[in-house]
Amino acid sequence: MTVTGIITAIVVGLILGVLGRFFAPGKQSIPIWLTIVVGIIAAFVGTAIARGLGYADTKGFDWLELITQIVLAGIGVTLAANLYGRRGVTR
Repeated sequence: MTVTGIITAIVVGLILGVLGRFFAPGKQSIPIWLTIVVGIIAAFVGTAIARGLGYADTKGFDWLELITQIVLAGIGVTLAANLYGRRGVTR
């Protein structure tokens, strides 16, 4: 992977993470670095799902792939906020 690929993955991860935070219900009190990581993971997993189901390589912009990535980012941000928010809480 090149430096350009890494920078692109971080930028796409940031955008997907922010979109995931927008679509996730409630308040997410997680740091921005965790949002970026969740977005990057959602981008890779969303692309893998789109390729596995055969809708990643279409003519023009891949809207279904993007929607899959945003949904995964929303789910990931929600899970991360729930897990990160429980740090240090003992019952």
